[in-house]
Amino acid sequence: MTTTTWVAGFRSAVLDPNESILIQPSRGFRDQTVRQILHLDGGGTALRVLLSNEYGKEPLVIGAARVAVGTGDGTVDRDTDTVLRFGGAAEVTIPVGGFRRSDPVELAVPAGTDLALTLYLPGDTGLATYSATPSQLAYVLPGNAVSANFVGAEEADNRYFVAGVDVLAPEGTTIAVAFGDSWFEGGGTSTGANLRFPNQLNRRLDRGWVVNQGIGGNRLLTDEVGLRGLARFDRDVLTVPGATHVLFHFGLNDLGLPGMTGEPPATAEDLIAGFTTLAARARAAGLIGIGMTMGPYAGTIYPGVDSMQGRVIRRRVNDWIRTAAVFDAVVDVAAAVRNPDAPDHIRPDLDSGDHLHLNDAGARAMAGAVDLSYLRL
Repeated sequence: MTTTTWVAGFRSAVLDPNESILIQPSRGFRDQTVRQILHLDGGGTALRVLLSNEYGKEPLVIGAARVAVGTGDGTVDRDTDTVLRFGGAAEVTIPVGGFRRSDPVELAVPAGTDLALTLYLPGDTGLATYSATPSQLAYVLPGNAVSANFVGAEEADNRYFVAGVDVLAPEGTTIAVAFGDSWFEGGGTSTGANLRFPNQLNRRLDRGWVVNQGIGGNRLLTDEVGLRGLARFDRDVLTVPGATHVLFHFGLNDLGLPGMTGEPPATAEDLIAGFTTLAARARAAGLIGIGMTMGPYAGTIYPGVDSMQGRVIRRRVNDWIRTAAVFDAVVDVAAAVRNPDAPDHIRPDLDSGDHLHLNDAGARAMAGAVDLSYLRL
């Protein structure tokens, strides 16, 4: 008989809505219902949902919650529509700074299922703990509308109060965490199409899967858009149930974002030290660490982000990632997506248009650069 265990089937790294730099602002809710589509990276015979009030200023009251298989544009399969409970109760209050896992739901979900999570928020939530660039719409209706079809609902670009979904899967399932920046979260890819790098890599895998803990704008060394990578490793990697591998893609924002305010980029030495620390922490936790070279971004439309100094540092750090043997394996993202005639630039057919992010084809090329043997135990 196959033994099962709880593992991560979906993850969403969260942000503080009160940060000084917001790629996209959050919002609050009051006597409203929000339905969110969570594309499950992995499936199982049951599920449980992880909600977050990590950055809330007040306790978060969930007046009612349901899960169902989504059927598109905010609609659901009524045969799968199920009440979500917390300690047996249909209502739950999540304290300031807290998380809460739901009770298990006996709903079999295959990998790739669009799970619709519907939350009724009766009180004033204040600005929501959120994910800013999930490449997926949420749907909002007034009042308690957890059983509505959400046709014609208000659309929102962010993801709110969601940290993850666990699934009951066979013991020994390989779970890799994509831990990094917008090149993981999905910036530049089509909204609602599930063509982010982790999604496209998952389509290549015949066993196990990758969950997405990318944050657009996130830096390795500095708290600015989300906790720096070095600070959020415990929360976003070590707490992921069943994690066996971790992929790292950081550094672009450490090089580029300082230029927007006239600051110098991070040094190669500091980036190398940061990557070395992450690799060591992964190894100490028994995880297989996979380093990924920083993709190109020359000519980006964002003022101050591209600099000759930053280009030189990127090339130097990438050479170190390729040759230093600090990681258990390396994926050369830069080589997979660069313009062969101008290697500091993204290849034109893979460029989202801002010369910093990959389009759908670019994310597919990035996923295609991964040697699948790295993700097997």
